[in-house]
Amino acid sequence: MTDRPADQADPATTTGRVLVLLDGSRMSYAALQAAVGIAANTGADVLGVFVEELNQLRSAGYGFAREVGGSSGISRPLAAGDVEQRMQRLASEARRALAGAVASYGGKQSLSVARGHVIDEVLALAGPQDLLVLGRVGWSSEPGARLGSTAKGLVRRSRGRVLLWCESRAEPLGRVVVFLNDHHGANGRAVQATAEVVRHSHRPVTLLLGADSTVSADDLKGVAQDLGIQESELRVRSLPSTDPAVVAGILRQERAVELVLSRECTLLQEPGAERLLVALNLPVTVTP
Repeated sequence: MTDRPADQADPATTTGRVLVLLDGSRMSYAALQAAVGIAANTGADVLGVFVEELNQLRSAGYGFAREVGGSSGISRPLAAGDVEQRMQRLASEARRALAGAVASYGGKQSLSVARGHVIDEVLALAGPQDLLVLGRVGWSSEPGARLGSTAKGLVRRSRGRVLLWCESRAEPLGRVVVFLNDHHGANGRAVQATAEVVRHSHRPVTLLLGADSTVSADDLKGVAQDLGIQESELRVRSLPSTDPAVVAGILRQERAVELVLSRECTLLQEPGAERLLVALNLPVTVTP
């Protein structure tokens, strides 16, 4: 069940917000900074989402439940009262961090505190025009391994865009790379999302096409117009295959600083694609 702020509209009637999932981790606060930067550029409201995970609360009710310190490795009893207090403390910290970050540019923000399952609670809040931002820690319980169940569930089921955020090394000559395939509607949404990225970053763009895909000169001109960039700032690369290792090599050649792709694209269907997205250490925007 979600404790929504009194002034928060129903997600079905609210458009254009930036939602960020906060869990008290350093990377969720890095995602907050990214979300606030996007909101400052677009004028969107920011909604922070903090979920008191129901499974963890239920586990704490069992006498045999224990937790292991992330840095110390020490095992200790998992007491229900301690879990409740920790969640309250983390929610308060998230509220202060959100208010402080948004105050830097005078935007509007609110925090939704929910008790339930993360995916269900987030999907209940996120509308089709909203952008959902997830920090790297939210991707996987084992950093560097694969996308976690929360990230996968939100990418697959979200009605709007999902930005899988991670801190990456600054690349002055880097490009935004967008993966296109034969799904016209999905391509249009990916191009639209890319346009929003480059409108404020002023980055050149590389189109990655599948092995059997082509683009005419007229189509290329139209894509450049949709992106709001000059044709000279747009480059086309054809993928010999969607094998993750091949894609990774091309992304490195392009000095990619962000990847945009549709959840319908063939790359996400390839074995090893999840590990690729983690290993690239790039922000990845996934469109419906």
